Amino acid sequence: MKSILCLITLALLPLCNTSAQKIDTEPQKWEAHNCEVSYAEGEIHITNEGNGSALLWIKGLNFKNGSIELDIKGKDEGGNSFLGLAFHGKDNTDYEAVYFRPFNFKSEKKKGNSIQYINPPEYHWDDLRERFPGKYENKVSPVPDPNDWFHVKIEINYPNILVYVNDSTDPTLKVTQISKRKNGRLGLWVDSDEGRFKNIEINKDN
Repeated sequence: MKSILCLITLALLPLCNTSAQKIDTEPQKWEAHNCEVSYAEGEIHITNEGNGSALLWIKGLNFKNGSIELDIKGKDEGGNSFLGLAFHGKDNTDYEAVYFRPFNFKSEKKKGNSIQYINPPEYHWDDLRERFPGKYENKVSPVPDPNDWFHVKIEINYPNILVYVNDSTDPTLKVTQISKRKNGRLGLWVDSDEGRFKNIEINKDN
């Protein structure tokens, strides 16, 4: 009997090391930088004020390793829809991010530039594309409707990042983090005029 209990305990240990948290879409839970934000019916609408990247940090959350799932909606408007997730943030200029360019999703010429990893202030998209072509960006598969909601799961296990779209079992982006920082702030990121987010859930590895 004791042997059976031990086996059950061991089997449950991996489950105990992960804590799931659904993030409230209430204004007091968030800290906005360079943006106007509206919260309605579980949806967050970020409007960039036009002075660089807009960031909406989750207050009081320090994220190290784990996964983040959320639904994102941009638009099929060339050069004007850049949105995603910032993590391991130190402040409003020093962080890592994974973001999408929905207007490239179905482009034959630019579909390889549909998803991007960055690590400002030193490693913006243009620096990475010039120094490491094709390493920190990729096409998105399966291809979402650029004008509709799509589901994203980002797994972070320092220094590895895997990004999945619309419940695919194959990662659409697989990169090694550049930053040496292993934890920090977590939030939403928009570098265009607007972006929409909902159904945000975090699973932190303890």
